[in-house]
Amino acid sequence: MSEMNAVLFDRYGPPEVLYVGRRPVPAVTPEKVLVRVRAVGVNGGELLLRAGKLRLVTGRAFPRASGIDFVGEVAGVGDRVTGVRVGDRVWGLLGRRTGSMAEYVAVSPRQIAPAPENLTPEEAVSLLAGGVTAVIALRDKAALRPGERLLVRGGSGGVGSVAVQVGKLLGAHVVALAGGKNLDFVRGLGADDAFDHRTTALSGLGRFDVVLDTVGTRPFEVRRLLAPGGRMVAITIDADRPVAGIAAVLASAVHGKSRVRAFSGNPGSALLNEVTRLAERGEVIPVVDTVHPLDRVADAHRALEAGGVRGKHVVRIG
Repeated sequence: MSEMNAVLFDRYGPPEVLYVGRRPVPAVTPEKVLVRVRAVGVNGGELLLRAGKLRLVTGRAFPRASGIDFVGEVAGVGDRVTGVRVGDRVWGLLGRRTGSMAEYVAVSPRQIAPAPENLTPEEAVSLLAGGVTAVIALRDKAALRPGERLLVRGGSGGVGSVAVQVGKLLGAHVVALAGGKNLDFVRGLGADDAFDHRTTALSGLGRFDVVLDTVGTRPFEVRRLLAPGGRMVAITIDADRPVAGIAAVLASAVHGKSRVRAFSGNPGSALLNEVTRLAERGEVIPVVDTVHPLDRVADAHRALEAGGVRGKHVVRIG
């Protein structure tokens, strides 16, 4: 077991630049855990990275790996690691690096937690990144309170579909924007109101105490929807205007009365355990759009870029 399959790309570009290559299996160092990966989610940030939209930050070192989340079983445990055993079913996030779309990944034990026992690997990974992001964004960053009005842009997507559920758990009145064919789907997740983002004027939606923006376009227009004391959390930027999107967030955070918060997720085991409990209690449910085999990962990227997604595109590793 010296090499493994992994999704890589040697240049920025369309989904076709992705390929399944060979890499060494990560070593089990004293403070690491080796996980045999079973399923990985396809996340929006990976599309931006692959397309080169973030090259000013990421540079041009190749080959690059893909994938930030994973569900699998522990295959090896370092000598200094406690509380984890070979065979444990776990899930986790790599934080600020990529590379989970591979047969094995080596991580700190602080980056994993027991995976929900009631879900398949594909179901579990569809909740992972979105669940962690929604809890951080709505509970920790925005401090969403019962009775407040919450707007979720992109309510049917991988993050939005979980955020709608978390918003209801926190007692908010949830309004979701999504594609017209997904409105009943979003209402089924708990949204009190759902509107077609293509035909609904933002100005007609009223004011909101919290806006969760999973889309990134028109940031200044979206910010005007905030009520006095309102909070907006942006988890992405406009893929076609990345510099302007970052500037909009920074300008509001520094100068604006209605604060815009952005963050990059790097959760620890405690938060992962919280999401595990939410899933096992059925308080958030998984939404898998499509499961793709590893050698069709380009199809998964194309499908996510095409829009209209319901939940998460997932790649099955093995």
